Amino acid sequence: MLDISTWFNDLLAGNTIFTADTLGYYWEGLVTTTQLVFLSLVAGLILAVPLAIMRSSKHKWISLPVYLYTYIFRGTPLLIQLYIIYYGVVFVDGIQESFLWPVLREAFYPALIAFTLNTAAYTTEIFRGAIKSTAQGEIEAARAYGMSQNLMMRRIILPSAFRRALPAYGNEVIFMLHASAIASVVTLMDLTGAARFVYARYYAPFEAFLFVAAIYLCLTFAILFFFRYLEKKLLAHLRPQDA
Repeated sequence: MLDISTWFNDLLAGNTIFTADTLGYYWEGLVTTTQLVFLSLVAGLILAVPLAIMRSSKHKWISLPVYLYTYIFRGTPLLIQLYIIYYGVVFVDGIQESFLWPVLREAFYPALIAFTLNTAAYTTEIFRGAIKSTAQGEIEAARAYGMSQNLMMRRIILPSAFRRALPAYGNEVIFMLHASAIASVVTLMDLTGAARFVYARYYAPFEAFLFVAAIYLCLTFAILFFFRYLEKKLLAHLRPQDA
């Protein structure tokens, strides 16, 4: 381990910008970005499934509130949503005296809330479209077997909708990765925040931001290949069969 550390320090010895310290900032930013994007996507997915079912309801009193929520969060910039949650939470009466304040005063959690609500709105509409496009034959076959609406939703409609939603949801994951770059405006040291720090310290905009762009590009390709693999496995039955 000592030999590797020595070799790494020797490799960076002639570099005035990408030193062990600045790479440490990039690593910290990578960890923060990964945590923020992963947690917001998981929480957003958990919220989106019941919201998509409600959005698909024929009853207006069920679907309309979800429609208004998705309309607002998809129709306004994520940056504005982040500002409202990050700066606005301070003005909620009693929040600074509540048990939530030690959590909400940290920039990570308001950013997580904003990202979660935003991706949940987009994912809800993705899944709603996938639910609506369920083949009528599948529904009629489930009814012929005597399935209830809840059982049919759980065993037939949702699994089928998840498979159809994969390509669009993969795009949403990539969008959230790219959108996470705005987290640095609320003092989070994410990847973009690390690049801004390196730029401010060394006045090297090309090196600082091109390096972080390369990291984002690698993450994007990793996500792309992961969803391509899932599509290949889960949508194999849709590929044309050899004669």
